[in-house]
Amino acid sequence: MTTMSNTMVTTKVLIIEDDPNIVDLIRSNLVVRGFATVVSAGTKVLALLEEEQPDMVLLDLMLPEADGFELCRQIRERSPVAIIVVSARGGERDKVTALNMGADDYMTKPFGIEELLARILATLRRTRPAAEATLGTAPTSITVGDLCIDLAGELVRIAGAEVHLTPTEFALLRELALNRGKLLSRTHLLRQVWGRAYETETEYVRVYISRLRAKLEPPGSRPLIITRQGAGYLIPA
Repeated sequence: MTTMSNTMVTTKVLIIEDDPNIVDLIRSNLVVRGFATVVSAGTKVLALLEEEQPDMVLLDLMLPEADGFELCRQIRERSPVAIIVVSARGGERDKVTALNMGADDYMTKPFGIEELLARILATLRRTRPAAEATLGTAPTSITVGDLCIDLAGELVRIAGAEVHLTPTEFALLRELALNRGKLLSRTHLLRQVWGRAYETETEYVRVYISRLRAKLEPPGSRPLIITRQGAGYLIPA
């Protein structure tokens, strides 16, 4: 408990939820572990995002005064903040839609508080700058044709023009680029990018590969990421 509190003392979580019982459950468990919390029932969220600069957003989709999917999209347009959707809507279509709108993770209610805390920590590790990825013998940048990946600065450029990636998108691209020429299975990518607890969440890889392609493969260009059906993905050497 002490270690987690020390490492998370500066971490701020914006909880967007209208059910006071769920708010109390989440907030009390986060506060005792050293997190700072801000709560909204779905109103003035974008203003809070700018004023509070949270590290993490926990977003309910079913809000009385806002469309949760649209709110997710608006948050992602304005900020690279980590977003975990926590919703009673458990269908795969809702999950894929939320991921396409920019969510980093998706949890279905009801949930255990320990699972939520584990997901929060896993998402923060993934979406915060990963200095360890550039240590040792790893390169500080990788170039693939017109694409330049600055691993140290977590920046991506195509023909000199910067391309905005979310932290999760960058983490996935980094794993593929550092293993250029190697076929990486979905299980490997889920384990390395999201964490071992996500090994069955195959739609996460599918959605985020599609997001990378949309941003990094201009019309008429050669494919950057190759799919081997049933086997995995790779960036050719």
